[in-house]
Amino acid sequence: MPIIQSVEVCSPRVPLDTVTSFSNRTVSARHYGLVKVRSTDGVEGIGFCYVGSAGGAIFSVAVKELLAPLLINQDSYAVEGLWQKMYQEALLQGRSGTVMRALSALDIALWDLNAKTHNLPLHKFLGAVELDAVPAYASGGYYLDGKTPQHLGEEMASYVAKGFNAVKMKSGRLSPREEEIRLKAAREAVGPDVELMMDMNNAWVDTTQAMQYVRRFEQYNPYFFEEPFLPDDIENHARLAKLTTVPIATAEIGYGRWYHKELMDKGAASILQTDAAVCGGITEWRRIAQTASSYGLIMCPHWFHDLHAPLVASTPNARYVEYFWDDQVLNFRNLIDRQLSHKDGKVILHQEPGLGFGFDEKFIAKFTKWEGISSKDVGSSTKRAAISR
Repeated sequence: MPIIQSVEVCSPRVPLDTVTSFSNRTVSARHYGLVKVRSTDGVEGIGFCYVGSAGGAIFSVAVKELLAPLLINQDSYAVEGLWQKMYQEALLQGRSGTVMRALSALDIALWDLNAKTHNLPLHKFLGAVELDAVPAYASGGYYLDGKTPQHLGEEMASYVAKGFNAVKMKSGRLSPREEEIRLKAAREAVGPDVELMMDMNNAWVDTTQAMQYVRRFEQYNPYFFEEPFLPDDIENHARLAKLTTVPIATAEIGYGRWYHKELMDKGAASILQTDAAVCGGITEWRRIAQTASSYGLIMCPHWFHDLHAPLVASTPNARYVEYFWDDQVLNFRNLIDRQLSHKDGKVILHQEPGLGFGFDEKFIAKFTKWEGISSKDVGSSTKRAAISR
């Protein structure tokens, strides 16, 4: 019976090599939250999340002072019970935002730990649909200084040349006319048979504005419009879904099963991009995916392909992994010691136990130090003690 002996946490700030823009913001660095959970059997599980462009320290405080003490000395197999304890403890501070992301990272670490304890890759531990590989789309198409529509088209075509049959570009930053020029260049570059996704990153504020773009875009047959409005603006998502023939995708920063159920009930999305490192971990992601299946919806989880590939492989109604070919935007790749490979538009699943990779400790040490809490620091279920390693 594996008992949780210690939890370690850190929150590195990792600069991007190139300042990169979305529809309505610009990013120069990424803050990540990392955790390690070790059992008395000597097995270690890892978890992680993205916590924005600032404020990563909030993650570490949430883990050390709020959530990790609940895990120490507990059976690591009690995943559902531990999830409930953490969620209950964080009712006032969490339910969304960084505290929920901290809960998510710890939950991911528990699943990784338990799969490793049984010497199984995570997708098999969860119950696999696919054993070897899962479909992926290449994600990119960001706004960079000096990047022309022609350059965008060349980028999208380069992913197709690498074997991807589906690609995604950013949109929504410029005028409808300018964005149509970008989309036309991308479509002409990849051809008519490649799935071409469009990510608005919450660019639009109402359906009147949205339709100024959508009427121009539909002729290019996008696979989906992603995050057209702010995530909590469920009503406008539902309105737009009725006004366009293009499927609506959203929920990458949706928290918890109840938010997702409202999306489903209101017909606000055909595709859920639920992120296990955001919504409440693997435990909550699976609940959401199962409910989505009952509504006839598909899952195309948001980035972190290293995490989501085994989840897609173990979920019948999951279709694509979002794959980042380089670290231009998702520089989390630098924090881990092994990368997923791809072939013929599919991500090749790790066959090693758990997630199949670990943290790159030398790289992490350039930016931060681990802090820990262990069984010797927690004398009772009510004591809250944390020490620096």
